[in-house]
Amino acid sequence: MGNICRSPAAEGIMKHKLHEQGLDKFFHIDSAGMHGYHDGELPDSRMRAHAAKRGYNLTSLSRPVTEDDFYVFDYIIGMDDENIAFLRGKAPDEASRQKIHRMTDFCQNITTDHVPDPYYGGSQGFENVLDILEDACEGLLRQSI
Repeated sequence: MGNICRSPAAEGIMKHKLHEQGLDKFFHIDSAGMHGYHDGELPDSRMRAHAAKRGYNLTSLSRPVTEDDFYVFDYIIGMDDENIAFLRGKAPDEASRQKIHRMTDFCQNITTDHVPDPYYGGSQGFENVLDILEDACEGLLRQSI
């Protein structure tokens, strides 16, 4: 929502996986949120700490989704129903709406219909989100190459 927990974690995980495969120069990965109230901020310090324990460096700065994103990116990925509805409303046309996917659609091993917001979930909430995102990013990478 604010682009400080789930989305920057997904961005960092995907960039890490692409780098490990030597594919980072072929992809442009970015994250954005529904709202701009954290515009320019680093990801939540708790998410950065949990991600760092797994070898991920989350350095992106928060920004809101823009209409231009629908022209720049092949995939526009939301974390939950609220994100998906927002993205569909923001999409400028039907071709843009076809780019919208749910992150968990790419999960291979974890069965869930959304990536929960870890903001109030304590330490285990952040770990759970990272587990889901690692699985989903692996599935997305396999589909994309």
